Amino acid sequence: MNDRRIQPLARDAMAYVLAGGRGSRLKELTDRRAKPAVYFGGKARIIDFALSNALNSGIRRIGVATQYKAHSLIRHLQRGWNFFRPERNESFDILPASQRVSETQWYEGTADAVYQNIDIIEPYGPEYMVILAGDHVYKMDYEYMLQQHVDSGADVTVGCLEVPRMEAVGFGVMHVNEKDEIIDFVEKPADPPGIPGTPNLALASMGIYVFHTKFLIECLRRDAADPSSSRDFGKDIIPWIVKNGKAVAHRFAKSCVRSDFEREPYWRDVGTIDAYWQANIDLTAIVPDLDIYDKSWPIWTYSEITPPAKFVHDDEDRRGSAISSVVAGDCIISGSTLYRSLLFTGVRANSYSRLEGAVILPEVHIGRHAQLRNVVIDHGVTIPEGLIVGEDPELDAKRFRRSENGICLITQPMIDKLDI
Repeated sequence: MNDRRIQPLARDAMAYVLAGGRGSRLKELTDRRAKPAVYFGGKARIIDFALSNALNSGIRRIGVATQYKAHSLIRHLQRGWNFFRPERNESFDILPASQRVSETQWYEGTADAVYQNIDIIEPYGPEYMVILAGDHVYKMDYEYMLQQHVDSGADVTVGCLEVPRMEAVGFGVMHVNEKDEIIDFVEKPADPPGIPGTPNLALASMGIYVFHTKFLIECLRRDAADPSSSRDFGKDIIPWIVKNGKAVAHRFAKSCVRSDFEREPYWRDVGTIDAYWQANIDLTAIVPDLDIYDKSWPIWTYSEITPPAKFVHDDEDRRGSAISSVVAGDCIISGSTLYRSLLFTGVRANSYSRLEGAVILPEVHIGRHAQLRNVVIDHGVTIPEGLIVGEDPELDAKRFRRSENGICLITQPMIDKLDI
């Protein structure tokens, strides 16, 4: 019998989540928080997907490297991810950039964010390191990727998405042979290399890497000694291994976790206002592409103690109702109508207001008679009575952050500037 089936490789692995990025394309949504801390799906934060994948895969040692405006992220991790127990050989380390290597040096790149914490990683003695990006939405069992890594004898295994070839121009693209061995790594190519056998598709990097720990530490120390390096996995570490060692691509479809309702492998970079809005609104579909109700692969997060959502009033033009919508706890829909909208915890929608295609972050107060269409409203915003958004594109663009696809991001400073 294969010992690996008795003892999963994930038990000997450490997940290291890179969560220091700002995510500037989310504009004002990341003015006060890092991209991994941005709210998603009614209850969770974006980082909860990578962390939940690690936990559900059987990984019990996790480190999270933080940097940009990390307070809300660290507070979320402390509240929602504090259940790991050292006596069960579990650990959860929050690793802010803290000038531990140099008095002047923050994390200079993704590789440096791991290098600066080698002395924290080594005492745990993990045999494998799973390096993860903390800002994507997907469900994946990393055990399959670990098994491929060991079976192939790779120095590094790179998680990859199969995407239409010309859609890969914004990614790091893996040029592979018939065995999925990486023969070249091209960053944002104008003419992406196709996959052997399916030349209309390309393999785009997911920012997920598996290493044997000892080999990774050797790579990081060599890279740190190179004055010309940018200290980045995608720009420095992976290309060096492709040239000097053995790098293998792991296709996401092989390890994507899908319930009976999910038709295709689901992975989203919700890094723009349009992509963020769309991924949230997608959850309101009768059968959404991402099943967050799958109890066999739960998305762990900080669960606040809240009362249930409540819908009140039943007059003809003042009826608390929600159609094709997701409504979190502690929301009161008081004579307001919701259509294809997603509301986070603690939202108050008052009489005669109407929301359509609205993503409403926690603790938002919506005044009477407000008419909001295709919006993202930031945490804690008070929408004044009678505000209309989504009918006059020119006026919306003057008042708020309006995206290419006509989605309006609304923050409290924008509301405070209104002359109403």
